[in-house]
Amino acid sequence: DGEYRWYLIRAVPVRDDSGALVGWYGTNTDIEDRKRAQALLAGENVVLQRLAQGHALGPILDDLCRTVEGVLSGSFVSVMLLDGDDNRLWYAATGSLPPNYVKAFDGVEVGPTAGPCGTAAYRNAPVIVTDIGDDPVWAPRAALASALGMRACWSTPICSSDGQVLGSFAVVFRQPGTPAPFHQTVIAEVTHLASVAIAHARGETALRRSEAYLAEAQRLSRTGSFGWDVTTGRLFWSQETFSILEYPQKTTPTLDLVFDRVHPDDLSHVRDIVELARRDGVDLDFEHRLSLPDGSIKHLRVVAHAVKQGSGALEFIGAVSDITASKVAEERLRRSETEYRQIIDALPQLIAALSPACKVLYANKSVLEYSGLSEPDLAADDFRSRIFNVDDLDRLKEERLRALERGVPFELEMRTLHHSGSYRWCLIQYKPLRDEQGQIVRWYATGTDIDDRKRAEDRVKNENVVLREEISRASMFEEIVGTSDSVRAVLAHVGKVAPTDSTVLIAGETGTGKELIARAIHRGSSRSSRAFVTVNCAAIPPSLIASELFGHERGAFTGALQRRQGKFELADGGTIFLDEVGELPADTQMALLRVLQEREFERVGSSRPQKVDVRVIAATNRDLQAAVDDRSFRSDLFYRLNVFPIDVPPLRDRQTDIPLLVEYFVHRFAKRAGKKVSRIENATLQLLRAYPWPGNIRELQNVIERAVIVSDTEVLAVDERWLVKRTNAHRSQTKPLGDELVAHERARVEAALAEAKGRVSGPDGAAARLGMPRSTLESKIRSLKVDKHHFRTDS
Repeated sequence: DGEYRWYLIRAVPVRDDSGALVGWYGTNTDIEDRKRAQALLAGENVVLQRLAQGHALGPILDDLCRTVEGVLSGSFVSVMLLDGDDNRLWYAATGSLPPNYVKAFDGVEVGPTAGPCGTAAYRNAPVIVTDIGDDPVWAPRAALASALGMRACWSTPICSSDGQVLGSFAVVFRQPGTPAPFHQTVIAEVTHLASVAIAHARGETALRRSEAYLAEAQRLSRTGSFGWDVTTGRLFWSQETFSILEYPQKTTPTLDLVFDRVHPDDLSHVRDIVELARRDGVDLDFEHRLSLPDGSIKHLRVVAHAVKQGSGALEFIGAVSDITASKVAEERLRRSETEYRQIIDALPQLIAALSPACKVLYANKSVLEYSGLSEPDLAADDFRSRIFNVDDLDRLKEERLRALERGVPFELEMRTLHHSGSYRWCLIQYKPLRDEQGQIVRWYATGTDIDDRKRAEDRVKNENVVLREEISRASMFEEIVGTSDSVRAVLAHVGKVAPTDSTVLIAGETGTGKELIARAIHRGSSRSSRAFVTVNCAAIPPSLIASELFGHERGAFTGALQRRQGKFELADGGTIFLDEVGELPADTQMALLRVLQEREFERVGSSRPQKVDVRVIAATNRDLQAAVDDRSFRSDLFYRLNVFPIDVPPLRDRQTDIPLLVEYFVHRFAKRAGKKVSRIENATLQLLRAYPWPGNIRELQNVIERAVIVSDTEVLAVDERWLVKRTNAHRSQTKPLGDELVAHERARVEAALAEAKGRVSGPDGAAARLGMPRSTLESKIRSLKVDKHHFRTDS
């Protein structure tokens, strides 16, 4: 076939009996394969030597390719490496390949028709192309291969030990052909050697990168590493350890060199620790100072782990950190904190430093003096419940936790323990302190006493609430109108009792202006600048009257979702007006008696007494003395209320005031309606003065308002039909006692009282039997002069 092959020729001379050379006998042995194997082995040895010497991967692979080309004459050998990022093959060694061929295949994408190397990497299996011109794998580049005189190509993937494709190895020939067993052996050995070289190079690269990262990390963190073989006494230092101890790199590390650098004051302690570690094999973790030749001081932290070998040998692997900067910063911070604490202790404001978990780290003297607590009290786990009102803690717990989670400044108003034993309102402001990484390292809390302001705000708020209630509630009077003797007598009483703090009981029929009298007493008192709170006891269900008067705690009853102040708290410092006081249930009468006697009460659902400073004015349209007699009203409460009684006369007993009242109401309603009323008909005035006004002034007000609304002229007139029914009714009720109808009515009332055994109220009382309100029956009993006590039976 025109190729040269290696032969081993052996020849033996043939001599005759005289020793003369007469010929030669010889053998020729084909040793081509052996020579190739020797050449391959020599090439592999060179490659391995270069690997051991740390040569670069490219030259090693190129030597490998040229070794194979020397063994397989007429071949072109190459190695391509896979770039995992873009799944392409790039030449790492090209041997004797023509540049045009290299350019055409460099960077080929791995795939089923990507040439022999790309296909072998894709399949992870050898690709044997006997004739390039006939193989579809070569179809895109067959013309180029033919032009370069290349006919056969054998490719095989280069894989790592775990089967991962690293690249491709290829041998190209100028003649078609199939690899013989020897060829296959060569390809297998070279492919394996290439994988070893690639893995070694990449491992070296990764190691060098790791070592570089480690060295840079140690430099940046000012932390060096070391090893100590206790058995031999040998020390191993990293580059940064030399730098920290300030010894030249060529110095041989020893313990004596370490001890020479240790500060004299720390030397004995360090020697003891090292000796303990040597003797007992315990881990190391300690700090000490270095005293350097230039006189400077370094602070070090040494940490090491003891490793005991199976042979019994003891080694330590550890790290040494230069913590001088942090120590200097700590000392500077300590001095600063000392100075700041002296300044903070001199401030009157309450200041505390808290951990991220809100545990008290420091509180200035103002906190201790204000609260009367000690530093151990504030350091306790339950310090919050010791210094803050428990109700406020529960009320603000969720709000506080949400604010702490957000890590932004916030403030809360809380009642804080005062050294007097009482709680005072304080504004607590929280601000976070963050480190360079943005992590919260402290919370600072400042407290400002706002008790006076808070109480003033609450007082104004309460008074505003009362004022809004007064404005929203229709009032039938704006001032007392009248000049009759009975009105003058009432006003004289008002003038005398107003400046005192005495309890007043105002009696009178419905609509006579009892609330107006109460307001006049309040305006004339020293409490006139404070709240005037009105409570209609008859308008509140018995089950809610206690809560309305005295307030309730959260959860005191179904629907009590939060604590609520009662009317007595709203009226603190001012006056409370209890209208229809005779309608209070028995248990509430007892609570009211306690307020009058002791000036304190308890909210519904609470056992803690509340002090209150309130003047009480009560009003009733019923005979409380009679209620005391029939035991529907407490006698002790009656006497407490009846300190200064005032009887308000009905309108029928002050007829001389009717023209004044009419004029007042006409002016008031005409102005509101935008009308002009210049005079009132005489007949209307006579009609109004003759009418008995069972509804009193409230009824008169309603009649005048109606007349103004329907009036179309400047002369006001009242339709007599508006009063006829009422007049007739009044007349029927005020007939002489000898009249037959009155006698019949009296008989019915007495029969009902007899059946009820003298009791007026209640489900079995006389009022229920007659089907009329209790107050109506009480009025009839008085007008008919019936002695209800006559019908009582002792139980």
